Amino acid sequence: MGLRSFRPYTPGTRQATISDFSEVTKSEPEKSLTKYKHRKKGRNNRGVITSRRRGGGHKRLYRQIDFRRDKHNIPAKVAAIEYDPNRNARIALLFYEDGEKRYIICPAKLQVGATVVAGEESPFEIGNALPLSKIPLGTDVHNIELVAGRGGQIVRAAGTAAQVVAKEGDYVTLKLPSKEVRKVRKECYATIGQVGNVDDRNISLGKAGKTRHLGRRPQVRGSAMNPVDHPHGGGEGRAPIGRSSPVTPWGKPTLGAKTRKSKKRSDALIERRRSRGKGRG
Repeated sequence: MGLRSFRPYTPGTRQATISDFSEVTKSEPEKSLTKYKHRKKGRNNRGVITSRRRGGGHKRLYRQIDFRRDKHNIPAKVAAIEYDPNRNARIALLFYEDGEKRYIICPAKLQVGATVVAGEESPFEIGNALPLSKIPLGTDVHNIELVAGRGGQIVRAAGTAAQVVAKEGDYVTLKLPSKEVRKVRKECYATIGQVGNVDDRNISLGKAGKTRHLGRRPQVRGSAMNPVDHPHGGGEGRAPIGRSSPVTPWGKPTLGAKTRKSKKRSDALIERRRSRGKGRG
């Protein structure tokens, strides 16, 4: 698991780095675990663009991932580690002893041939899923449920891990990758270990074409537009935006403006907000 660079024969290869895919052991997905994925391209049910700069990109088959890990006390063998075009983490193909096949998010250091299992009495090993109440303090976990039985919803991206820092009553306190500290019910399941493909954060696309392959269209600065198109537009030469803070094309504050609801029920479970200065939170 590492990165591969290129000789600068073209401007696109000069800065580009890609994964070496050394951990991937199987090139074709398991057919029974794939399905067609509709590409919304930023449109709503009426075909109106509601999210700009989406569209194009390479076709993808969706791999059905087992986020719930609800086959308790049935061992499964890791048959292969595969690439998934729908996420930056790798996925592991499991063959259960009862004959069923499933995909899971592949943790770092999980090898083909290893055995994983989910359940309250599962051994404390990488790839096993247990309730948070059974996981020792200081352990790195991922694919964490927020509601018991719903399936893992947070800490699923490549290279991420949350840390179990405290247990009190019916809740377990976690330190998330964003540095947010929050409580989660002790019955919720989590998988031991850090998500694999850690070097994904160091990948450099190198050219605009790779962004198009990912389904992202070009982004034009508001200050480069005319006043009819954007509140930042117009002016003579390189003019400032002419406002006290940046706004969206529809006049709402952006680039750091808080968008989280002020009275959200989960606020009571958050002990320390994430430390980022922009976006939600």
